[in-house]
Amino acid sequence: MVNLATFDLNLLRVLDALLREGSTVRAGERLGLSQPAVSAALGRLRAALGDDLFVRVGQGLQPTDFAKGLEVELRQMLDQIGTLLSNVPFDPATSRDSFRISGADFFAELMMPALGARVSKLAPGMRLHLVDLVPTSDAASLERYMADIALVPGLKMPDWVETQRVFSSPYYVIARKDHPRLGRVAPGAVVPLDLYCDLGHVLFSPEGNPASVGDKALAAVGRSRQVVMTMPFFSGVYLAVAASDLIALLPGQLALHVAKRLPIDLYRPPVPVGPETLQMIWHRRQSQNPAHQWLRGHIAEILAPLDDQHLPEAP
Repeated sequence: MVNLATFDLNLLRVLDALLREGSTVRAGERLGLSQPAVSAALGRLRAALGDDLFVRVGQGLQPTDFAKGLEVELRQMLDQIGTLLSNVPFDPATSRDSFRISGADFFAELMMPALGARVSKLAPGMRLHLVDLVPTSDAASLERYMADIALVPGLKMPDWVETQRVFSSPYYVIARKDHPRLGRVAPGAVVPLDLYCDLGHVLFSPEGNPASVGDKALAAVGRSRQVVMTMPFFSGVYLAVAASDLIALLPGQLALHVAKRLPIDLYRPPVPVGPETLQMIWHRRQSQNPAHQWLRGHIAEILAPLDDQHLPEAP
């Protein structure tokens, strides 16, 4: 039994950081402590809790079953303390908060550069990590503390998930310039349905699913397309298209962005596809966290100009 009268509660922050980072060095960076200080704190935790807590595996630390069993409740407790103290004014200039944002590489291109510039100027001690998680587990990742914010399609979420619409995206067809079978179709025009269905398609799918919203749109008119390749990243989709005779559906904002630097033309699909609404989601336990609120505000502000109402027609 731990004696709370003599137990240093600051050690719980160290335990949380070690569970998050799996490294004394990275845990120290998260907490603003040196690696020897984190190692010393780990020694005190082991003595107080009567468990090794972590074992070294390669260059990292793997939690014991006992430590892993503490993880969720420990973070909930630390979050509750943070909420209790949330009336303390938040100062981004001195913040040392760290946040994991789950989102496709779409956001690596169209959000993270601008967000990084803002954070480095306004909150230089804050740390951001864009992580790529399986889309079907976004809500679960928030519950298990694998992510603090997720940027996902506008699907129905559990009641403990807070949501905020950030933008809506149309879809454009992309093909390499001088595509041998699109010579009679002007960029910006509609790709004929028969040709669209006959050409090979590249599909963005982190799980490798060979169907998406584009296939549902075709099925509605009794047609199907040939998906010959799937990619877990949008960058893989447009790079494959630029180097082959394959075509793809791409969110309009990203299609316009990459067409500026790659030999790609944009067209309109032969059947209505989208627009798809994107939303920012987070666990309700973090709604009143002032650092989390500050970050959400900047994310929403950066993404707002991407809304489809601000997009030009496919050139």
